[in-house]
Amino acid sequence: MNHIGKKPANADLDYLGLKNVATAYWNLHPAELVEETIMLGQGVLTSSGAIAVDTGEFTGRSPKDKFIVKDAVTENTVWWSNFNVPFDSDKFDRVFERMSAYLTGREVYVRDAYVCADPRYRMNVRVVTEFPWSNMFAYNMFLRPSAEELETIQPDWHVICVPGFHADPAIDGTRQHNFAIINFSKKMAIIGGTGYTGEIKKGIFTVLNYVLPQDKGVLSMHCSANVGVHGDTAVFFGLSGTGKTTLSSDPNRRLIGDDEHGWTNDSVFNFEGGCYAKTIDLTRDKEPQIFDAIKFGAILENIGFEDDGVTPDYTDKDKTENTRVSYPLHHIDNIMEPSMGGIPKNIFFLTCDASGVLPPISKLTKGQAMYQFISGYTAKVAGTEAGVTEPTTTFSACFGAPFLPLHPTKYAEMMGKKIDESGAQVWMINTGWSGGAYGVGERIKLRFTRAMITAALEGKLDKVSYETHEVFGLAMPTECPDVPAEILNPRNTWSDKAAYDAKANDLAEKFVSNFDKFKEYANEEIMAASPKVRNKVS
Repeated sequence: MNHIGKKPANADLDYLGLKNVATAYWNLHPAELVEETIMLGQGVLTSSGAIAVDTGEFTGRSPKDKFIVKDAVTENTVWWSNFNVPFDSDKFDRVFERMSAYLTGREVYVRDAYVCADPRYRMNVRVVTEFPWSNMFAYNMFLRPSAEELETIQPDWHVICVPGFHADPAIDGTRQHNFAIINFSKKMAIIGGTGYTGEIKKGIFTVLNYVLPQDKGVLSMHCSANVGVHGDTAVFFGLSGTGKTTLSSDPNRRLIGDDEHGWTNDSVFNFEGGCYAKTIDLTRDKEPQIFDAIKFGAILENIGFEDDGVTPDYTDKDKTENTRVSYPLHHIDNIMEPSMGGIPKNIFFLTCDASGVLPPISKLTKGQAMYQFISGYTAKVAGTEAGVTEPTTTFSACFGAPFLPLHPTKYAEMMGKKIDESGAQVWMINTGWSGGAYGVGERIKLRFTRAMITAALEGKLDKVSYETHEVFGLAMPTECPDVPAEILNPRNTWSDKAAYDAKANDLAEKFVSNFDKFKEYANEEIMAASPKVRNKVS
């Protein structure tokens, strides 16, 4: 086996069982990985300097093909569900052996990185990939050790990503040829049959969602976070496509991170070292920080091009609506270094309400905050997952159920305690539709959403009057700087008020039905926040 690049002393892949790869490229510079990608015909250097790649068959996560090895470590701790499907340890070993055989005589790329910006919780990760751009993604998205640290770094976890290896369900026990399997006993995640890079980052996020709450007492969160000029931290919860990256990228606030964080007794810290943003319909006017971050060192995924073949066309949806860019945090000017802030003063729950029912901003009581956190209502936005082509109503506990290996109530209990201890104000922001449901109404304008969040952060909504939503009980401000007053109450934006009332009632029924499985864990304060369903007249 040949070794090229900067590798830790005495490091080798033999200990992993990857003894027969032709060449292992260790910790290559992004420029070298770009060169490798182009030489292999796997990418195009765009006019912005970013490399553009296609992830192949899968342009989004495949949650039905995510597994966790069920053994003595996980049997009684993991929340076994549609998101955490049990996998036999012997079958894991067999899949890995077959992956190893597939890599015989092939080149691989090895990346040593770490996660958790707070040094008290640092976890080293060694990523072995079949493709150079997958390795570059790990460089962008995870935290980067210094040259000195690379000399002696020892991995705590491993990720093996081999898109070209397709599982055989009859032999391997998978659902189909693609898979992502986490083994907590062996501290290893293996990914095959899919080139979608998001599987790498979400695999490690799932690991941290298991380890930090259980072993460290840290609340792990699917959220973005930033810090104001006065040192006030804000966090933004929401599933992909609801605006976490966009709304936390504020030129007037320093970015901690765009997707995954931990909340300790005295800090909020980023798990990652980069951002993974959606690029569909991206413009510099709408999202200048993200647009300007797309330069050499960034990776564009599944985009289209203008006629010259090198200029990105961000309106092109031919491959997917889930077009993406990954870039290291240092591509943005106003970032927190290190990626840490104090405990939050404001918490925002972002929901993309495709029904057009929820107000664009509302202030929540603690009971309402807990109810909404456990519910995790939004719409799955087109392209984020395989097979999703238009917004689809969903409830994802804690705004991240696919990545939660523990029962949602574990995270909810920690969140309630954190709200009490911090005194944080919780807001719900609807980044979805107004004036009608999807297909009838219009998406709420980004400039209005930004203005509402700014007003909340600056305390400008503290002294305005509020009215109560009749069905959901949410406190809606009657005025907000730089926002038309008529859109603050969503019922006002519908021309057919009876149609709005019916839609609101339908959504309330969905909330109540979804929450049934959590009722036994909820106290009276939380249950009082349930929406009020009206009896339908036949």
